[in-house]
Amino acid sequence: MAKKAADIASVLAFEKKLVVSDGYMYGTCWDDEHKSKAEPLKLVEKSVRGTISNRLKPAVQNDPAKLNAEVEKPNLQQVDACALGMEEDTLKLSFTIKVLSGVEKPSACNNAAFAQSYAEAAKGYVEKTGFRELAYRYAYNIANARFLWRNRLGAEKIDVCVKVGDWEQKFDAYTYSLRDFAEHEEIKALAGKIAAALSGEEAYQFIEVEAYAKLGMGQEVYPSEELVFDKGNSRKSKILYHVDGVAAMHSQKLGNALRTIDTWYPEFASEEGTGPIAIEPYGAVTNLGKAFRNPKDKVDFYTLFDKFALGEPLASVEEEHYVMAVLVRGGVFGKG
Repeated sequence: MAKKAADIASVLAFEKKLVVSDGYMYGTCWDDEHKSKAEPLKLVEKSVRGTISNRLKPAVQNDPAKLNAEVEKPNLQQVDACALGMEEDTLKLSFTIKVLSGVEKPSACNNAAFAQSYAEAAKGYVEKTGFRELAYRYAYNIANARFLWRNRLGAEKIDVCVKVGDWEQKFDAYTYSLRDFAEHEEIKALAGKIAAALSGEEAYQFIEVEAYAKLGMGQEVYPSEELVFDKGNSRKSKILYHVDGVAAMHSQKLGNALRTIDTWYPEFASEEGTGPIAIEPYGAVTNLGKAFRNPKDKVDFYTLFDKFALGEPLASVEEEHYVMAVLVRGGVFGKG
């Protein structure tokens, strides 16, 4: 029986269940079978003179003299860059994932009745699905190397090596699409290990991931870019991320790639070119400036979660997958 909306907790938080480390970047050679000579990639600073390329005011565009004067202005930049050495043709990216259980228990909840109602709904989901669908999609995004982001483009070959305890498996990333989650038998073993942790059969799983992308000798690679709020006296226009001098990718960026599994939003079938989006409460895709799960359409997380947690059936199991994926993502979901 459905509970009243007044039972919704005003203080509510869930710890993330996919805990991803930073990714460390190394240079190596594809022909080295064991890739044993991988060297940490370092950042270098460049000073370059660019050209003006931004949209100009109509008064400047329509006056040749003003346009010439504007174009002549030097666009001086100091930037960080990172590249493979001239004796290296392959990027190695290493990171780890810890998959945790306990999604049925909020880390903070100020309403006991709501916590009990939600726990019953979550246990029902686990009994019905065993987290198999979500786990398969997370495993798929490991296998297809979506986490390489820009480094994936233009790579001649990509291998992803995964290790969980004594179990190991290698995936050819180009075998798996970025547009769907088609069934592949060889992914199911990794998916089963992830599902075992999420469903509580195992307390956790620790996954080691090493990806190898053959880019070409001396080719540029792309660590994460730092968001600097106060540059102070720094004149750099681009600051890249590193850990103790080793070029790296943010754990948040890697995690975003792993949870890019939402194909259940309404526009997925009709919106050409968008594909799967990251699991977010409003389906936000910042680089497109769009929220694909608008509360007005009653497909956002809060609309669905309130029904789910209070015992009301959702329209489909896909909506349940989405709600539970947001909780695996974790976050603060209280009022205000």
